[in-house]
Amino acid sequence: MRIPSQGVQILLSILVALVITAAAIAVVTAHFGPTSHAELEVQEERIDTRADAREERREAAEERREEATER
Repeated sequence: MRIPSQGVQILLSILVALVITAAAIAVVTAHFGPTSHAELEVQEERIDTRADAREERREAAEERREEATER
């Protein structure tokens, strides 16, 4: 059995290092969970906007009722 030369060992070490680096990058940048943080913020903002719009419509309707009863 022939022992690999230093050049082959260095080449294989570099290849293994590249595979490990690629795996680490893939794990770190992977999309975890169903949605990202930015998407969750957008959803929360939409919910808040809808709630604000409902509140404004409710207040406007209440003001119209008050004006109608004053007449």
